[in-house]
Amino acid sequence: MRSTATTLERTRARFGLTPKRLAADTAYGTGKFLDWLVGQEIEPHIPVWDKGSRDDGTFGCSDFTFDPDLDQYTCPAGKILRQFRRNYTVARTDSAHDGIRKYRASQKDCQTCELKAQCCPNMASRNMLRSVHEEARDQARQLAGTPQFVTSRNERKKVEMLFTHLKTTLRFERMRLRGLSGASDEFHLAAMVQNLRRMARLTAAAAA
Repeated sequence: MRSTATTLERTRARFGLTPKRLAADTAYGTGKFLDWLVGQEIEPHIPVWDKGSRDDGTFGCSDFTFDPDLDQYTCPAGKILRQFRRNYTVARTDSAHDGIRKYRASQKDCQTCELKAQCCPNMASRNMLRSVHEEARDQARQLAGTPQFVTSRNERKKVEMLFTHLKTTLRFERMRLRGLSGASDEFHLAAMVQNLRRMARLTAAAAA
């Protein structure tokens, strides 16, 4: 996130440009980074790094409905999952730990539920984990199916393919020269070789 912020600041200072969208791969789709982009009023055209889906046939996060006003989930059977299942003398408002809130269903509800085998067959009750940045993650999910997102993804792939070609075909996997000037010279030489290869291929195709 820090490197992205630095790049955006330099671009703004040098060219006077402020991006309205930012495209990246799933490695950048963390809640914290997505939340930072939304705070900068930059649309995150980034796949969400999501581990909430399940491949064992049981209910995933998308099968539960979250109510932001009541701060609770509702399961497919209509039961409630809350952060706190007890009444405290001093009311508690949040239980976030490392940026994650945990919502719990009542064991009584789960033990008598007809859907338990599809929900939590190996647990006494169902738990749900929710990021404190979930609103930003939801916004990124909503953008994922838009034409603008598809355009950003295709443009990103055009750039990434060039770097992939450098690594796989030209074997340019690491810098061998030290310092910024050495790295700049080495990368420019590699880019020149890549462009010459493309020029030769395009010229041959035009002559055929």
